[in-house]
Amino acid sequence: MSLVLDPIAQDLLFREARTAGTFTDEPVTEEQVRAVHDLVKYAPTAYNTNPLRVTLVRSPGARRRLAALMDEGNRAKTEAAPLVAILATDNEFHEELPALLPHFPQARETVFAERQVREKTALLSGALQAAYFLLGVRAAGLAAGPMTGFDHAGLRQEFLDDDHTPLMVVNIGRPGENAWYPRSPRLAYEDVVTTV
Repeated sequence: MSLVLDPIAQDLLFREARTAGTFTDEPVTEEQVRAVHDLVKYAPTAYNTNPLRVTLVRSPGARRRLAALMDEGNRAKTEAAPLVAILATDNEFHEELPALLPHFPQARETVFAERQVREKTALLSGALQAAYFLLGVRAAGLAAGPMTGFDHAGLRQEFLDDDHTPLMVVNIGRPGENAWYPRSPRLAYEDVVTTV
């Protein structure tokens, strides 16, 4: 095989990666979340924009407010997960560019002056960072249950503001009993890759 990554890590991050539906009640610590961030913060984004913002939902009151915004099939698992993270994009990420892009600080005014351009970039790079975040959760030995079934406008109003766009809600913890659905099929290489 031509992969450099250890086969055990390949399995952990990819082959055995599943969306968890149940979790144990073992808490997810601040130290674990910081370790995830410290790993995935190095992954690339367009212009090093780093637009992903994470809201950790820990308090019972915030959890109830969030659960009320989830689609019915996602409520119980969101209420039961040890930790829930709201992943959103910051559409005003350009304010950080002088520090994040020191060799091209004028990108804030030249490339990203218009909100529409920022929103498009934030969506793409934020989605990339959300994927890195899920890999980081797995690298920490935890399971993730990412979901997009929620009231987007309601979540934005309740937990964010007009400058942030929700991407997904992620339940995080150690997998519980019957945590996984059977694995669904995947497309073959020939169905995905075209050579021109």
